[in-house]
Amino acid sequence: MKKAFLCLTLAFLGGCGQVMAQSAADRKAILGILSRQEGDWNAGRVESFMKGYWPSDSLTFIGKVGVTKGYQATLENYKKRYPNRASMGTLKFSILKLEFLAPDAAYVIGRWHLTRPEVGDAGGHFTLLWRKIKGEWLIVSDHSS
Repeated sequence: MKKAFLCLTLAFLGGCGQVMAQSAADRKAILGILSRQEGDWNAGRVESFMKGYWPSDSLTFIGKVGVTKGYQATLENYKKRYPNRASMGTLKFSILKLEFLAPDAAYVIGRWHLTRPEVGDAGGHFTLLWRKIKGEWLIVSDHSS
């Protein structure tokens, strides 16, 4: 019943199929970025991993040590916390929820896990706030714990 009402409402506003297709494409784009980030991390390419983030001084990262503002500061923190392949380990994301808040805003809730035989495994949860900026989905806020 809710889905039928939503489609009727969206049809009135411009077409259910068009809006649904947009969300499917955007969902695929976001999940693709997360998959690419896993691959970049697992290859030791922190700079490439960071390409999923908004390259702005307004980027926000919230982690165990507090709030970090800015792309460069976030990159430097990753490099400091994970200085070598042993500390980086093998990253695996598990996506628990991906929801669109607006045509240009979404959030993702998930789990991260690092398999690190030499230094011990690590993991936790994350919430990512995404914005579509100039046609590209980017993480504008990351809360990982």
